Amino acid sequence: MTLIILDSIKAVILGIVEGFTEFLPISSTGHLILVNQYLSFDREFTLLFDIVIQLGAILAVVVYFCVPTGHRPKGEKRLWQDKSIWLKSIIGVLPAIILGALFAGKIEEKLFNPWTVAVALLVGGVIILFIEKRPQNPKILSISNLSFKTAFLIGLVQCLSMIPGTSRAGATIIGAMVFGASRVVATEFSFFLAIPTMFAASAWSLAKYNAFLNAQQILVLAIGFIVSFVVALAVVKFLINYVQKNNFKLFGYYRIVLGIIIIAYFIIR
Repeated sequence: MTLIILDSIKAVILGIVEGFTEFLPISSTGHLILVNQYLSFDREFTLLFDIVIQLGAILAVVVYFCVPTGHRPKGEKRLWQDKSIWLKSIIGVLPAIILGALFAGKIEEKLFNPWTVAVALLVGGVIILFIEKRPQNPKILSISNLSFKTAFLIGLVQCLSMIPGTSRAGATIIGAMVFGASRVVATEFSFFLAIPTMFAASAWSLAKYNAFLNAQQILVLAIGFIVSFVVALAVVKFLINYVQKNNFKLFGYYRIVLGIIIIAYFIIR
């Protein structure tokens, strides 16, 4: 019983971390790697758990955009009905699928460690501040105006997020802004691009998982999934409203500070 309680607490904490960080440009994978240094299950189940809670976060995006509510800006609930958005998302995910199939194993083996996360956080934070310092004159003011070529280029930039600590959301949002999208369009397309990207990554990882799940593990997965979904849904709502009036400098500073703290911790230790 004690073990179930402890594992459930771990599931809640990790679910909160995933839900909170998945769609902010601060790297959910990087945060999970850091937290997993102290809170984790056995290696194989940890890999599966991280996938399942990511699916919980993705479900939050589907629910937010596809389930009608009265809490969104006028017209936003119809965004998902534009079939071209889904086609652009599929085109955008192609580079990650190809490069992931070729190099995911090596990247996980060589780069999934706190040092890589720290450096990627620092570099990404500096890039965010640099991009935000430039004059912003976006030419793409809606996803419908986003070309298929630009969607593919954003997908290429997204591949950088295979390096833990880079942030999938950060790479796609900043990449979209570099190619002329407004912050709102960049953020919305990042949400849509996350759906096929993470479903593809999850399907690939689940296909490699062959261990039998017992009742306790299923319970832990369910807790992590639900917590991640609820927290991610709140974050999606927050970020959609936040980018209407704010830039991403706050996240850039956060990344830099966290990266420095991680490096200092491992040097002192």
